[in-house]
Amino acid sequence: MLNRQTAVVAALLLLFTMCSKENGKTVREIRTKSGIEMVFIPGGEFMMGGDRPGETPVHRVGVDSFYIDKYEVTQQMYRMLDLSNPSHFKGEKKPVEQVAWMNAAIYCNERSIEEGLDPCYDENSWSCNYSASGYRLPSEAEWEYAARAGSQGKYFFGDVKNIKNYAVFSQNTPGGTDNVGTKKPNAWGLYDMYGNVAEWCNDFYSTVYYSRSSDFNPKGPREGSARVTRGGSWNDPEAVIYSGSRGFDESFNDACILKDTIGFRCVRRADK
Repeated sequence: MLNRQTAVVAALLLLFTMCSKENGKTVREIRTKSGIEMVFIPGGEFMMGGDRPGETPVHRVGVDSFYIDKYEVTQQMYRMLDLSNPSHFKGEKKPVEQVAWMNAAIYCNERSIEEGLDPCYDENSWSCNYSASGYRLPSEAEWEYAARAGSQGKYFFGDVKNIKNYAVFSQNTPGGTDNVGTKKPNAWGLYDMYGNVAEWCNDFYSTVYYSRSSDFNPKGPREGSARVTRGGSWNDPEAVIYSGSRGFDESFNDACILKDTIGFRCVRRADK
């Protein structure tokens, strides 16, 4: 029987690596054992934050390289792990929503186990082992770094007048979510980083955390009453849909309070 370490190596060997061009930049993509597309995000530094309350101070942050899902987790991807689809707006290619933070973490663990990787989440304490080989929710810093894709402006695409080309939001929603990937990606080939569904991050939310955040691989406060959401949703106006915009939800651990505006995507570490 393969031991855990051998299984991890075997899973990695089953990844299909490819390169594509997005906005003139070479993007390195992989296809996991279960057929899910992920994008390699090279480590680096960026200026994190914005000018609204809760987004300040803008501060320099560095992150290690990681992989992130090319698309928001779809209802089809969710059901592949024999998990019941909780979504309000049904559609195989639409993002799964009405998922509590803990259920998103469970999905990450189940996906890890399916591919022979070490789960990141302790399902008793809900602590996250960032050193584990499996899938988890992105840290808030990882999410913003990936969304910016090397840009430093408010929007990764430049002028706000172009937002309808990149996001499903309140001014162009079909009456809810849309299929993932219907809008243009950012420069790193990631779709729907703005709009469609807001995305759970691993971090607890705090309005003052930025003033005391670590400057490398910050992981958020140790505890809190809300979890961070990022990116805005189909129900949000353009005013809150930009790279540095922060959201939060206090019902993160209550599976009885479900919101059709929140979904997620997964990340995993990139071995050095």
